[in-house]
Amino acid sequence: MKIIIYIQEAFIMKLKPLGDKVVIKMVECEETTKSGIILAGSAKEKPQIAEVVEVGPGGMIDGNEVVMTVKVGDKVVTNKYSGSEIKLDGEEYIIVRQGDILAIVE
Repeated sequence: MKIIIYIQEAFIMKLKPLGDKVVIKMVECEETTKSGIILAGSAKEKPQIAEVVEVGPGGMIDGNEVVMTVKVGDKVVTNKYSGSEIKLDGEEYIIVRQGDILAIVE
């Protein structure tokens, strides 16, 4: 008697940014203020704080040496409308250039 077991592998896609690109995921903003006021959806601004998910290798970009200063897990502030939005495995990410990151939140 021969027993055959089939193992179904789950293929999870992963983004690997190139050059000076950084993959970020926006951080959920709070729905209530510190004083306890609940904000309606229309009253909320687009959040600008994001978490770094993946970082490109840097290197020579347009003839200039780019050293990557952000790392995975950093919380960063970005330009409001920069980058390219992408949806992958039900999650929303934004791919930005390191130059579009304004600051690292400590």
